[in-house]
Amino acid sequence: MAVLVGHRAIMQAFHVQAAGRNSSSRLANVLSCFRHSWKVSGGHGAVTRPYSSDSKDDVRVRYLDGEDKCSGIVVVGMNRPKAKNAISRNLVKMMSEAVEDIKKNNKVRSVIFCSLVPGIFCAGADLKERAKMQQSEVGAFVSKARALITELGNLPVPTIAAIDGAALGGGLEMALACDIRIASNTAKMGLVETKLAIIPGGGGTQRLPRAIGMSLAKELIFAARVVDGTEACRLGLVSHSVEQNNSADAAYLRALELAREINPQGPIAVRMAKLAINQGIEVDLSTGLAIEEACYAQVIPTKDRLEGLAAFKEKRRPHYKGE
Repeated sequence: MAVLVGHRAIMQAFHVQAAGRNSSSRLANVLSCFRHSWKVSGGHGAVTRPYSSDSKDDVRVRYLDGEDKCSGIVVVGMNRPKAKNAISRNLVKMMSEAVEDIKKNNKVRSVIFCSLVPGIFCAGADLKERAKMQQSEVGAFVSKARALITELGNLPVPTIAAIDGAALGGGLEMALACDIRIASNTAKMGLVETKLAIIPGGGGTQRLPRAIGMSLAKELIFAARVVDGTEACRLGLVSHSVEQNNSADAAYLRALELAREINPQGPIAVRMAKLAINQGIEVDLSTGLAIEEACYAQVIPTKDRLEGLAAFKEKRRPHYKGE
């Protein structure tokens, strides 16, 4: 598989250098992450273009390597430039394959979901394709899309949605299934389904209230309101809002920084922490504490726990292997 430094890596290096905040060291760190390979989900060929309109390129998966803090980061990029990354049958199929591959790979430590199309995260359902469906097909397709978003939410490793453009309808529902959302200040987000006389069908009616509270979620859904990244951060819809840059990938860059911050931590511990939080938040406190205890029990016999203690004693960085 070909090794390349792509457009996004070059623009990222420029942005970091221009930022002026520890620019030399950050530039080196950034470039070290991008000795990478792209592969098309479900395929094995090397990809050398920033984006294309070929349906087999609708989703691209990149496994970063290089320095320790980058190894284990997976970037999943949506890539339907002509359709604004609208959710089609093929995109659902390829995203499902990508999620399944990630789930089976124990070396993965964090996943970034982003767009390879400037100015767009995901515009929601592919309404042109939807219009050609028989009424009986619509429900089945929505069920598949909902199942994909559920599987995305059930990935055992931390997931970060990097929202550098519009995330509407099902696009926002995908982002809501991620553990952490980061948006550029200019990104537009909203569950706009009521404009089409339908309701969110990919988990939006359930995940949005859990993210920002019931009353605000009702207001946004009832009114089909669209908010920008700054307002989304104020509402708690996203964790961070960052000023967009000239290369239109500011949220992606911040997501990569966060993934690099997560990666050195004990991978089994991070997985168990995610499981404890996700399961515990759905039950009463007493049951949640029992879930936490059960998850804690999983880390006690690990080699990583012993490595952490040894590294602390020897005043060195721990080297966790996920064992």
